Amino acid sequence: MSKPIFKLVDELPKNNMTVNVLNALDFVIPGQWQNLTGFENTIKVVTQETDETLIQQIGERAITLYNDKSQGYQKALWLYQTISGAGKALGAAALGNKIGENVSFLGFLNNLTPKPEKAQTIDLTLKVLTELLAYCQINGIPGDSIGDFVMALGSYGSDSLMRMTALVCLDGLIPLGPNFIESVGKQVGLLTPSDMNSNPAFKQMQDFIPGNNDESKLGFVGETFNSVSGWMTGFVSGHSLTPQNVVKNLQGFVDIADDKLDYVAVFLDMTTNYYEHTGVQTLARSLVERAVAEI
Repeated sequence: MSKPIFKLVDELPKNNMTVNVLNALDFVIPGQWQNLTGFENTIKVVTQETDETLIQQIGERAITLYNDKSQGYQKALWLYQTISGAGKALGAAALGNKIGENVSFLGFLNNLTPKPEKAQTIDLTLKVLTELLAYCQINGIPGDSIGDFVMALGSYGSDSLMRMTALVCLDGLIPLGPNFIESVGKQVGLLTPSDMNSNPAFKQMQDFIPGNNDESKLGFVGETFNSVSGWMTGFVSGHSLTPQNVVKNLQGFVDIADDKLDYVAVFLDMTTNYYEHTGVQTLARSLVERAVAEI
């Protein structure tokens, strides 16, 4: 456990690149997400409670739940943080690839960095997997409960829904195009265990992924993505999302060009950590709601 939960929530930034980007995505799910920061403030907003004594009790119970290692909250946080860190690493690797493409004397970088489409495919599928694994940890259910998770997606709201919105827009549409669900589905079928083992997040998360070996774990990654692809397809079509309208709305908050979407994707990978940011908010909300129910 790196920091106590109240400190993690207190330290959430009120305004930075991540927050700006998430605010830009409000056009997809208007009013669903607010940048909830501060532990005491989170308790007040989630519970609508004004009694200071009760707020204190709720906070203490939430902290106790988080500190209990038999619960899955700390593991869920680790998953959120791990995949966020991997996104930044992917951005750095992809940027190296772009430099290699455009500056001849750095061409050797092409041999050192993963192909962007494959790397982005792995990152996207691992983010979907992370969402499943964290959901299972938070709710105390087995890590292979794909059906329960897919059903839960239908009732996602606030920070959890914003996280999935960002996943679809920033890790799907912008870098991989409007047909990203189909293309990723095909690409996943071509991945090998060695492809996955070259990804630091996969190696770090291996113990959480159901399966007896790398091949079966890779199979579970693909099964998870395929199970969620229907929800993502409905989400994209239901909100009429395209790479162009996502970037257009981002331009209101972030100074980016829309003529090179692969560069935009690299830039966002390297400058945002939306998974960890909204993940901490999801954990805090879950802890507060459970604490209220138990008091």
